[in-house]
Amino acid sequence: MNRQIAPAIKDAVEYSLELKPYVKFTLDNGVEVYTIDAGAEEVLQLELVFYAGNWFETQNMVAASTNYLLKNGTSAKSAFEINEHFEYYGSYLNRNCYNETATLSLHSLSKHLPQLLPVMQEMIADSVFPPEELEIYKQNMKQRLEVNLRKCDFVANRLIDEVLYGHDHPYGKYSSTIAYDQLRRETLQEYFNRFYVNGRCVIFVAGKLPQDLYPQLNRNFGQLPLNRHAAVNVEHTFQPASEKKYRIINDPNDVQGAIRIARPFPNRHHPDFAKAQVLNTLFGGFFGSRLMSNIREDKGYTYGIHGFLENHFRLSAWVISTEAGREVCEAAINEVYNEMQKLREVAVDEEELMLVKNYLIGTILGDLDGPFHIIGRWKNIILNELDENYFYNSIDAIKESKPSDMMELANKYLIPDNFYEMLVI
Repeated sequence: MNRQIAPAIKDAVEYSLELKPYVKFTLDNGVEVYTIDAGAEEVLQLELVFYAGNWFETQNMVAASTNYLLKNGTSAKSAFEINEHFEYYGSYLNRNCYNETATLSLHSLSKHLPQLLPVMQEMIADSVFPPEELEIYKQNMKQRLEVNLRKCDFVANRLIDEVLYGHDHPYGKYSSTIAYDQLRRETLQEYFNRFYVNGRCVIFVAGKLPQDLYPQLNRNFGQLPLNRHAAVNVEHTFQPASEKKYRIINDPNDVQGAIRIARPFPNRHHPDFAKAQVLNTLFGGFFGSRLMSNIREDKGYTYGIHGFLENHFRLSAWVISTEAGREVCEAAINEVYNEMQKLREVAVDEEELMLVKNYLIGTILGDLDGPFHIIGRWKNIILNELDENYFYNSIDAIKESKPSDMMELANKYLIPDNFYEMLVI
């Protein structure tokens, strides 16, 4: 190798990307398990995904509270004993609740699965929601909410979802002290029995997998009454607000305002979604985007501004999010619309578009580095009821995007009159 000669630069778009295939098996009770066996270290990630998000609740905050309290006690173990057990084995157990799904995820050394899976099984079969734990949870969450409501960005995130989807829609709901006060142990137990004990579940496992993974999973989860009932079919009506522009005074003394500009957008099944991701990246999706160059670098109105497409299972949204100095918020909003107009009227040049393509392909390359990232890709595909072709079609859409495509999509979707505008100070 001649180190006096720089290596040739190769554009990321020239690479041929491949998504490592999963291995799938099914437990005795019909629970599907998707696995990626890879990695150099003896570690793994195991995630149980339940269809138990707030889409299925009839009382606000029941889904999130049920999910959170899974770690807080069973008939045989206290919250302290559960947490102590996982910490003893150097593992990390977490739970999260989303709109449609709720998860229980484990990161651990592969060799400790025999000691950890039985406790996870106990949690999803026999959580008892101790009254004292529920009261502590309610008190802590109300205190946290009180602090967060003083932050303009927190309030703006809540309110933009409400106007996009409707206050009673799962995507538009938000927490309140009243909702926490109304939580009852019996309600959580009922939700738990329906959507966890007798619910629908999918399992994703990645890392250095033990050879006896299937018998371990089947012994601990395959005998539970999961997936024995038909999926719960719940529909909600989208009720977006009629008014488009909002100015909210949250703290008269705050020196900063939170800006959210958003519009409804189709989900991942729509043919425009993949190339809209390219347009969004060009517009506001990375550090070199139009919005960053203008509003941060040129005008100095903000430390950062970001555009993104929400990853909802059903209707999505195109959102522009930033915080700016109070006195320049209106000017920042105007500049967002100015950049929309430029994209509608002037074709992006090939060099700038190539930069965006290389950034997106490079990001995907990074996402394929390691089994945890790979299973994350598959989880997103599977839960959104897509298939392997979606990944490769998305790559093709990035590589094949042309300036004319960007202008066409901008004229279709980046229309100021279709965006909701939220400013919270």
